[in-house]
Amino acid sequence: MKRFLLISLVVLLSLCLMIAALVFYGLSLRPEIEARFEGQRWSLPAIVYARPLELYVGQPLTPSMLEDELLLSGYRQESPPKSEGSYERQKMTVTVVSRGFYFPSGFEPSRHAVLTFNNDGIAAITASDDGQPIDLFRLDPARIGSFHPTAHEDRIVVTYDELPPLFVKTLLAVEDQNFFSNPGVSPLAIFRAFLANIRAGATVQGGSTITQQLVKNLFLTNQRTFSRKFREATMAVLLSAKYSKQEILTTYANEVALGQDGNRAIHGFALAGQYFFHRTLADLSPAQIATLVGLIKGPSVYDPLRHPDKSLERRQVVLAKMAETGLISQEELAAANKEPLLDTEVQRGGFNRFPAFLDLVRQQLTSQFQEKDLKTDGLQIMTTLDPRVQFKLEKSVHDSVARLGKRSKRGNNIEAAAIVTNRNSGEVLAIAGGKDPVSLGFNRALSARRQIGSLFKPVVYLTALENGYTLGSPVEDVAVNLPTGQGVWSPDNFDRREHGRVALYRALAHSWNLATIHLGMDVGLEKIIASAGRLGFPRQIPALPSILLGAMEMTPFEVAQIYQTIAADGFYTPLRAINTVMAADHSLLSQYGLTVEQRFQPATVFLLDYGLQRVVAEGTASGLQRGKLADKHLAGKTGTTNDLRDSWFSGFSGDHVLVVWVGRDDNKPVGLTGASGALPVWEQIMTDIGASPLVLTPPTDILWRRLDTVALVAADNDTQSSVLLPYLPGTEPPPAVEKTAPPEAIAASPPGAAAKPDQATGPAKPLPRVQEKKGFFDTVRGWFQ
Repeated sequence: MKRFLLISLVVLLSLCLMIAALVFYGLSLRPEIEARFEGQRWSLPAIVYARPLELYVGQPLTPSMLEDELLLSGYRQESPPKSEGSYERQKMTVTVVSRGFYFPSGFEPSRHAVLTFNNDGIAAITASDDGQPIDLFRLDPARIGSFHPTAHEDRIVVTYDELPPLFVKTLLAVEDQNFFSNPGVSPLAIFRAFLANIRAGATVQGGSTITQQLVKNLFLTNQRTFSRKFREATMAVLLSAKYSKQEILTTYANEVALGQDGNRAIHGFALAGQYFFHRTLADLSPAQIATLVGLIKGPSVYDPLRHPDKSLERRQVVLAKMAETGLISQEELAAANKEPLLDTEVQRGGFNRFPAFLDLVRQQLTSQFQEKDLKTDGLQIMTTLDPRVQFKLEKSVHDSVARLGKRSKRGNNIEAAAIVTNRNSGEVLAIAGGKDPVSLGFNRALSARRQIGSLFKPVVYLTALENGYTLGSPVEDVAVNLPTGQGVWSPDNFDRREHGRVALYRALAHSWNLATIHLGMDVGLEKIIASAGRLGFPRQIPALPSILLGAMEMTPFEVAQIYQTIAADGFYTPLRAINTVMAADHSLLSQYGLTVEQRFQPATVFLLDYGLQRVVAEGTASGLQRGKLADKHLAGKTGTTNDLRDSWFSGFSGDHVLVVWVGRDDNKPVGLTGASGALPVWEQIMTDIGASPLVLTPPTDILWRRLDTVALVAADNDTQSSVLLPYLPGTEPPPAVEKTAPPEAIAASPPGAAAKPDQATGPAKPLPRVQEKKGFFDTVRGWFQ
């Protein structure tokens, strides 16, 4: 008896010690569990969106252009469209069901609209239910990228209420039927797995509940050992004791790994639904729910993209389980088995479709946000990117550079960069960092500092126009020798000729170096350098005569800022890629509004812009007069550097500013001038994105006088050797006949307003003459101007 009591006492003490050890072990694990569950559970990447597409009657848009943007935004075709994020196109009619979206102005619910098109654009927008007209139909913006934490995990976090009942019941039927009643572990399942492992002589089966799976995902590794399983079970019990089943299930639904997209891990059912099906959880069909739940067993093995056959087999198993448990009927089972595995094209590449533009977004965010904010706080960044313009830019750059490569001995070594901005707002609409814009790597648009050549000349001429010169002022295009610290600098014109005494506008149009040097040295280097700063160039330029011919380095983005100010009548607007930044809860954190500062008098910039139109009409960019842009009266400037290393063209239409650089990364000669290299690329881009005519509105005090381009005096009549030029009051040559506006002037309305037929408008500029068609040798000669 005493022995029995002694043994019982030992056993009891051992049990007490074991219980105490378990309690102590559990208490040691509790802080780790609470720290993860009661703090920020995930590092949420910042999500970057394109600008929202706002549709209105009269908008110059085609059904194909709208469909392209819908597909980029993850919309899918349905007939008829019923759920959010669906559309149907029937010839000239597109029916769209928009998604609800949190804009900076607040939440905008889903709308069902019918858009009717004609040859001019959108003819009507009506509500699908009652046919009432809709003034403005705004689509949710396309998600174009994200800034990931180091783990490269991506997810869309949802609440328990956002988990559809059919999804929850399917998940539990397949993974953990007793989830709401078990204490976090299932002893029966553990025992069953224990027997299977003994028979196999190895760990081949687990008895994990959903809670245990969540513990493994959050805290542990995939290692199959007894110590790891014991720790998993203990933490699962503690988790179930501390938190509600709804909270545990919601966390699991957001945490579980369901796929891989490049270096981005797809976590959570909400993101997986968007990734594979372009649908929210609420819009998933039973077959699609079965596909996602089936992925839990092996995301790589049952990946619908890599292993569609295995994924289909797994889907059938889950659908059968759904029918067995009464979640779907036999008719629904048969219909679900007939559904295609995927009914839309999956977007690959981590959604970071436009890496060059995202580089600029990140760069501009650093002034207000730290790097960790971009990778952990789930910021929502609304940008200025126009997907239609971006796609057109990418294709134009790629195709144009390929054509240049066939023409040049440099072939595949030719690279390019381009930037498109909105002429009125300074918003960056599109960027190409190379001829293959989708590839990651060196972003030439933002980082390639190259000499800009004659692109700098408009800065020289603008400064001269501010300091007493006119477009008709005589300038000496003759040889010059300038002493430098390293000897005497004797520059030359590209054509190796001197042109004598010429009008200022002709020196600009034909990009004559000698005239520019005489002009610049007379005006003063310091004034010209100051003008570059006022135009928006942020760095110091050395006061050397060679800068007059562009012997300084700039990136295409810096060039775009200078020409943005020139195109905007002398009003400086910092180029921006961001509109607003919102927190993960959709509250507004920062708004990047339009900032405008007058840096030059509009009348002076008007003179320069007219001179840049002459570059296209008769000068080094006259090749544009032989294509589809001939009647657009565009303005711009070519640029070529020594030994044909860099080819540039920067110019603007009525609504866009576009900068193009063509060259080689190793800085070896590319063998192309601005006119033969960058200009054809620029022309292709501007043609593809659509160029509105450039109608310069002259200030009211501008006077027009005809100049004899040979004698450089006022001309009495319109002759072959005369040209009509604008002048500031008091600077014009004495007129033969008093005029206040050119006879051929086109009436121009104020920006943003359309002139009525009976409305009197002020005088406007004479648009440059369209150049006559040239022959082959004229074209070749133009390449070397």
